[in-house]
Amino acid sequence: MIITRRLAAGACALLAALAGGVVPAQAADGPSKESPKVELVLDVSGSMRARDIDGQSRMAAAQQAFNEVIDAVPDGVRLGIRTLGAHYPGDDKTIGCRDSKQEYPVGKVDRTEAKAAVATLRPTGWTPIGYALRGADQDLGTDGGTRRIVLITDGEDSCGQPDPCDVARELAAKGTHLTIDTLGLAHDDKTREQLSCIAEATGGTYTTVRHTKELSGRIKQLVRRSETPVDEAPKPAKGANECSAAPEIGAGVWTDRETFGEHRWYRVKVRPGQELRAAASVAADRPVDRDYGVLVRAVSENGQELVRGSDAGSGRTDVMASGVRYPVSKVKKDADDTAKDAKTVCLEVSSSFSAPANVKRDPGLPVELAVDLVNSPDKPSDLAAFGLGRGWVLLAVLGLTGLVAGLLWGWLARWRVSVRRAN
Repeated sequence: MIITRRLAAGACALLAALAGGVVPAQAADGPSKESPKVELVLDVSGSMRARDIDGQSRMAAAQQAFNEVIDAVPDGVRLGIRTLGAHYPGDDKTIGCRDSKQEYPVGKVDRTEAKAAVATLRPTGWTPIGYALRGADQDLGTDGGTRRIVLITDGEDSCGQPDPCDVARELAAKGTHLTIDTLGLAHDDKTREQLSCIAEATGGTYTTVRHTKELSGRIKQLVRRSETPVDEAPKPAKGANECSAAPEIGAGVWTDRETFGEHRWYRVKVRPGQELRAAASVAADRPVDRDYGVLVRAVSENGQELVRGSDAGSGRTDVMASGVRYPVSKVKKDADDTAKDAKTVCLEVSSSFSAPANVKRDPGLPVELAVDLVNSPDKPSDLAAFGLGRGWVLLAVLGLTGLVAGLLWGWLARWRVSVRRAN
């Protein structure tokens, strides 16, 4: 029996070694230090008990949206979660105005742990927005990668000091490339004014949210947008009404305006081995009707659609955005060929905003187009999410593992039978 155990142990060791080849060590690695960092800052003050979002409380809507966002976080983004007003229920303002805590550290996302950190939150205390923003800035660190804070709150700061707008200007002046985007669950003028001030100080955006779907969709957009940051100042670009007459643009942030129902076209040169990433946002800077959407399409010069991205919503909004990603594969060519020639991709940006007859049509709605060109991987990864493998390499290893396991198990069974008969 001792020999049997040793053989079984040897078989297990062999299987473990083969299995180790299925998932290389790098599968456990998180995003690199140069990858973007995003921290979600959630207001958990007492006013989040209000039940005015799709028949549920603001807190429940935020938790539902967070779960959807956590599931959709790109692998290359480091995400963290901080709260304000979540832990002190008392009346001491000094204590309440320092009630901000990081619930989940900025880094590779463990979806189970991140969701658990949000699930137990209950509306509790004060609204120390300025204090929480300073804490979030420290959470993001300065070890490389772009830095973004997404603040979700249903009201203005209830502490006064430090003033959130002053804090935002202070953080912007540090020169650490921090962007703060704000989402308001309340719709009063004071909240709108303060959240707009915070966002504008760092080049971010402010959005009013009335529905859970809008909250989830907007946070997802902002997290995805952190993947394709561009540090250059926005440049003007006047899109055309067809691809052949469109201006050629490159990596950067471009601004334009389009009237209601208009389609704007731009051209981008993409070399073999590059991936085009483009995100377009349209701002509703005037009263608009309640149903709207944004469409971004990548089209070849001969009119063939390559990829599209769209988003839609209803109710009051300030910004609606969508984006696309399109890789141009490397192709082996003869020396006389033109494999290095860039491919022209036509980008179409359109929206379905409409407005009452008494609303001005000119100038058109502000459009911001962020374009980035990155090196696409030489070949698809052999690793899938949650440590599972894919591809022919995995299939061969699994087949070999099964064959060896079967042979060893059969040999052990026959050996044990022969031993019993001998006894």
